[in-house]
Amino acid sequence: MRRVTGELPRHNARWRIYMTVNLLASVSAPPPDPHRQPREFLEHLFAVAVGRALPLHNTAACLPAPPTRESGGRTLVLGAGKAGGAMAQAVEAIWPADAPLSGLVVTRYHHVPPRPVGLPERIEVVEASHPVPDAAGLKAAERIVALTQGLTANDLVLCLISGGGSALLTLPAEGLSLADKQRINKELLHSGANISEMNCVRKHLSRIKGGRLAAACSPARVVTLTISDVPGDDPSIIASGPTVPDATTCADALAILQRYGIELPPAVRVELQSGVLETPKPGDPAFKGHEVHMMATPQQSLEAAAAVAEAAGLKAYILSDEIEGESREVGKVHAAMARAVARGNGAFQKPCVILSGGETTVTIRKQPEGTPRGRGGRAGEFCLGLAQALQAQAGVWALAADTDGIDGVEDNAGAFVAPDTLSRAMAKGMKIDAFLDRNDAYGYFQPLDGLVVTGPTHTNVNDFRAILVL
Repeated sequence: MRRVTGELPRHNARWRIYMTVNLLASVSAPPPDPHRQPREFLEHLFAVAVGRALPLHNTAACLPAPPTRESGGRTLVLGAGKAGGAMAQAVEAIWPADAPLSGLVVTRYHHVPPRPVGLPERIEVVEASHPVPDAAGLKAAERIVALTQGLTANDLVLCLISGGGSALLTLPAEGLSLADKQRINKELLHSGANISEMNCVRKHLSRIKGGRLAAACSPARVVTLTISDVPGDDPSIIASGPTVPDATTCADALAILQRYGIELPPAVRVELQSGVLETPKPGDPAFKGHEVHMMATPQQSLEAAAAVAEAAGLKAYILSDEIEGESREVGKVHAAMARAVARGNGAFQKPCVILSGGETTVTIRKQPEGTPRGRGGRAGEFCLGLAQALQAQAGVWALAADTDGIDGVEDNAGAFVAPDTLSRAMAKGMKIDAFLDRNDAYGYFQPLDGLVVTGPTHTNVNDFRAILVL
């Protein structure tokens, strides 16, 4: 885990925030015994993964030097994402006290971490809706664009970008209303489209995404600090890449909308077809001299969890940090591997932990009229598919959770599966197939005390999955 560079006096605000973050991450204590406390052990691995991705652990090494006093340049901080509040506080804690610093960052409602005592507020942080945008996000995006006016070549723009920024930084293209964007966003979320597809559409229906924010900052130098929540860590996909060039096209966006049967206002469709809504491309002079620093990635968090598991005497296998697909089906594949290992037939050797990350999707099933709406997100749906396919396999426990602490739009991060999950559910008259049919992972795991609840973690490197086989 990367630490803040240099020795910090204990009375300093930077020291206090550093210590607070470490305590909240729960990574300093020895891990629970996996054989005696399997759930607690898996929860500890999740805390370690989250702790590795916390902004204060990773910001110092990525920060550029402030503009020189002689240049007269200033530093403007702009940003969006679920980690935005924590990233802003990290910059405030580390940035030289005598160097000018101001700006605006938007994050999700209730995702601003408590401000450490003594840490001056130099960057304004506002809140907006996620995953469906709202008027607060629209207002924040308008203000961010307005702040770019009058920038000079001597100025530095520090952009703090993390997952969730696509919804939080909403500025509809001409001809689109906020209501249009909300509808399109909801339909994309329910369609089963992957994150690359969704963000391709979002970039082309925006006045700020897909490199347009960087173009608005010209001629200032732009340095982007980003936390990856996407498979492959492509900065053009994270938060729909507001500060980096976009290689996708209007034709790509149209094909995705057609694939999932999502309608556009006729005038906007014409603009896509004509290329009027095209994004700035690689090689555009607007990006000359710009820098992008990847502060934290899913792979780094998986490796941190693997190191703890190995120190506890377990084999640790990282499948991939780029796993995509329908959540329940990914769960079934993981279950097949875990069953094989438990029976001594797999490629892996028990006792072990099987780790994976990425971003799966959930296709919302249509329900008969009057059927109660299911609740849950990617992690919970993965656990439903996993539990169904494990069929109460002895010696297997699992946890899946979103590293931002929010599974979809619910108040849980994910869920936990044990060998007795199915039997305890059946004793309550709960058949797992029915819950899968209506995408109701929350309703299944809540009565079983199987929800993993953390609250907002103030970072986001997306899905974390850990399967313990003893």
